[in-house]
Amino acid sequence: MGKLVSVNVGLPTNVEWRGKTVYTGVWKAPVQGPVMVRRLNVDGDGQGDLAGHGGEHRAVMVYQTESYDFWKKYLRRDDLVPGHFGENFTIAGLPDDDVCIGDRYRIGEAEFEVTQPRVTCFRVGMRLNEPKMPKLLVSQHRPGFYFRVIVEGQVSAGDEIVRTRRGRHELSVADVDALLYLPDRDRDQLRKVVDVAALSPGWRQSFRDMLEAQREPAAEITAAQPAWDGFRSLRVSEIRQESSQVMSIWLEADDHAVLPSPLPGQYLPVRIPGAGMPAPLRSYSLSGDPAAGYFRISVKREEHGLVSRWLHEHLEPGSVVEAAAPRGDFYLADDDGPVLLMSAGIGITPVLAMLHVLSAAQSAREVWWLHTARSPETHAFAAEVASLIGSLPHARQLVFYTQTQGRLDRQSIAALGIPVDATAYLCGPTQFMSDMRDALAAGGLDPARIHSELFGALPPINPGIVDGTPRQPPHPPAGPPGAGPAITFARSGLTVGWSSVCGSILDLAEACDVPTRYSCRSGVCHVCVTGIVAGNATYVQQPLEAPEPGTVLICSAAPETELVLDL
Repeated sequence: MGKLVSVNVGLPTNVEWRGKTVYTGVWKAPVQGPVMVRRLNVDGDGQGDLAGHGGEHRAVMVYQTESYDFWKKYLRRDDLVPGHFGENFTIAGLPDDDVCIGDRYRIGEAEFEVTQPRVTCFRVGMRLNEPKMPKLLVSQHRPGFYFRVIVEGQVSAGDEIVRTRRGRHELSVADVDALLYLPDRDRDQLRKVVDVAALSPGWRQSFRDMLEAQREPAAEITAAQPAWDGFRSLRVSEIRQESSQVMSIWLEADDHAVLPSPLPGQYLPVRIPGAGMPAPLRSYSLSGDPAAGYFRISVKREEHGLVSRWLHEHLEPGSVVEAAAPRGDFYLADDDGPVLLMSAGIGITPVLAMLHVLSAAQSAREVWWLHTARSPETHAFAAEVASLIGSLPHARQLVFYTQTQGRLDRQSIAALGIPVDATAYLCGPTQFMSDMRDALAAGGLDPARIHSELFGALPPINPGIVDGTPRQPPHPPAGPPGAGPAITFARSGLTVGWSSVCGSILDLAEACDVPTRYSCRSGVCHVCVTGIVAGNATYVQQPLEAPEPGTVLICSAAPETELVLDL
């Protein structure tokens, strides 16, 4: 038997935090008397970030008085009162290690179902003025949980809490929270948790992904890891003009040794001595046969592109560039179903590598090749693609020229009859990929089987941040240059010195207006995980679970040496 101690509500408001404005509803305060609880919310309450909070499966946030007592001692604070942890219901008698996902409880006139543990975002730390709070909630196994409203009704402080049903498999809130955020996961528990229908869809999908990752063949996981650390010199062996704007560059080892085979679709980070100081770094998709023993990249000349113009004007056979190992999660997966390779402009390059692999294997798969170019004059690799398509028994090619045919849309995609069980690989301008993803999903393709590659900076994930001004291009931070190791944000084309004034690499990236991605800012959620192209980082705050080799959680790390990041 439990008890509802306090009902707390608060509407979202703008809060100034570390030079930013955060729109958040984490400030809650107790209310007196009966309060109506509805399917999506408690009357008088709201959430600022509906992507991470609120909605049917997160309608009511719950936290326990027993945890309040724990934190008062742990944090040595006597100012913690109901609502301080952003909860709607402050309760007694329902600890996280006893309450299970899928449990149902009757409180007053309403009935509720437990759907997931608390989302570990930075705003609870902001509310308590304790940045490590998201990490502490997980490490101390006291996250709290969310209710879904099964029956709407009025509740009041003092109401008894009566359990009416036990959740399937009896997996506790604390166990499920640890299963997502902590290492050494139990595979049997993963199998059980995806079978709990009450668990919110986002958490169920995360656990499905974990199970799928455990099933990946070890050889494929190894192949996806970078083949060498740092940079090595590669020599230009051949240059070929593919169109008026695109040229291909063949790269080989100085000693003519066979280069390791990348996965089809991966890219090559390249540093170009002579093109600037410090030597600029760019990433280009590998466009040739991955098994060739050498690399081929293809570069479109951009009139405002410092590096692409330099390459087109100065590179010649015998030139030397510095390359990190091929990398990237966009690559052709082993399968036997239909495959759609879809590109626009220079986005052709990674899917062309995939086409090479399919041709070399004489694949019996149904292959759809859809490419968009401005005109025949700008259509690179036309003859090469035609030859590869001709070598495949079940392949078809469709080319669209926007100058005369206009742009593809949902209607034109639907008319093509692409198999709904196809796996799609998309590459091109951001808007093209967004439009085509929507069109393919509308045509019946499973969104989980639509993969895309994005060059340049990834879109930011900054939950709750109010950005009222246009985002500036990445730039050095204000003030004197940092005297520490140089950090290169490769996707953003920026190199700056590290300064100990910054608490983390994430802080430095924000000061440079480099697009960033985060949620907890304390080493829990892994949203900020970033690939290390070269160099080493060290943790100023140990994460709860180390990320994969070759990556770093920038919210908790500082450079140990000069560092090149895929950011």
